[in-house]
Amino acid sequence: MGSISTTTVPTNAELMEALAAVGAAYFQDFAAAAARHGLSSSQAKALGSVQEPVPMRALAGRLGCDASNVTGIVDRLETLGLANREAAAGDRRVKIVVITAEGREILNRIRGEMARTHQAFSAMTDEQRIALHSICGQVLPVLTGRTGAAPQ
Repeated sequence: MGSISTTTVPTNAELMEALAAVGAAYFQDFAAAAARHGLSSSQAKALGSVQEPVPMRALAGRLGCDASNVTGIVDRLETLGLANREAAAGDRRVKIVVITAEGREILNRIRGEMARTHQAFSAMTDEQRIALHSICGQVLPVLTGRTGAAPQ
C-alpha cells in the first residue's frame, strides 16, 4: 500500500482501515482459490477450522455463524468427502466434525493457490515476516478474547 506513511505513528482508525484492507484482500484471494475447487469461502474456512476434531457448536463460533448454518456447510463437506461428523465419545448427542485426508489435501491446494497472498509474503524480508508474525500473535488473542493464550 503506497499510501501508508512510515514517518508518523498511525492512529487506531488508520490501523483498523489497514488491517481491514489486508483482511479483505486476503479473503478475496482465499475465496477465489476455494471457488476453483467448488467450495464457498465458508466451506473452505470450515475445513481450515477442523484441522483437529471440533464440535459443531464450537465450529459455529469459529465461523461466526449460527449453528443451523454450520449444518448446511458440514452437509456439503460430507457430500464431497472432505469432512465427517462423528458422535462425541462422552455424549453421543454432540457431533464432532473431522476433516478427511481428501479435505486436508483440498485445503492445502487452496492455500497453495493463493497467488497474491504468496506474492505479498514472498516479497517480505525474513525480519518483516518475523515482525508480522509477532504482531499477529499480539493482536489476535485480544481480538478473539483469548488474552491468556500464548501467541502461535
